[in-house]
Amino acid sequence: MNAKSIFFFDTMLTPKIITFVYWLLLVGAVIGGIAFMTGPFGGFFKGLGIMVLGALGARIYCELLIVLFKINENIQALVKKDLSQ
Repeated sequence: MNAKSIFFFDTMLTPKIITFVYWLLLVGAVIGGIAFMTGPFGGFFKGLGIMVLGALGARIYCELLIVLFKINENIQALVKKDLSQ
C-alpha cells in the first residue's frame, strides 16, 4: 500500500482501523465488566454479563463493518473483470 493508493481511495484504510477498534471495544467491555463487578450497585453475574455481551456486541458490530468493505472489494473485482473483457 503506497501513499497514492490511500490518497485516491484505491485501497481502503478503514478495515485495518476496524481491527484496532475491535480490540479497544473488547478491552472496554472487560474493564467495564470488572468495574461493574466491584462497584456498589453491581454484582458478579451482571459484570460477567457485561463482559460477555459487550465482547459479543463488539465482535458483531466490527464484523458488520468488515462485511461492507468486503462487498465493496467484490464489486470492484467484478467491475475490473467486466472491463477487462
